[in-house]
Amino acid sequence: MKISDVMNRQPVCIHKNATFAQAAELISRNHVSELMVVDDDDRFLGVLSVGDLIRATLPGYDEICREGILLSAAWKLFLENGEELSTAPINRIVITKPIAYKSTDELVKVAATMICRQIHMLPVVDGGILVGTISRGNLCNAVLAVH
Repeated sequence: MKISDVMNRQPVCIHKNATFAQAAELISRNHVSELMVVDDDDRFLGVLSVGDLIRATLPGYDEICREGILLSAAWKLFLENGEELSTAPINRIVITKPIAYKSTDELVKVAATMICRQIHMLPVVDGGILVGTISRGNLCNAVLAVH
């Protein structure tokens, strides 16, 4: 089975010059954990994850948890950093060399990568153009739909 048989052909994309606030809004509105980053010609540039947004907004999160700082103080820091970064461009935290597959690749290849590397979604790129995404949900659907 090929990736093209089960991939999502309408990936949630964001432009490379978008801001942190625009990325957060797009993630929330579409209920996704990754955004595919593209340029003006829809050429694939990388991936932006919600985890990267959170880590950038709340640097030192692990230290806050270890030190036992009050939750209210941590939340205040989170809000302050969020306000400060809301208009910042996302390009500094985009993963520019993510694992990507072609639509003609075998589904078993992407399944092995997702399992071994604990990845939930990957871009599908043909000739530099983003043509879709493949997720664990797509894999489950493919396996469970086979009789």
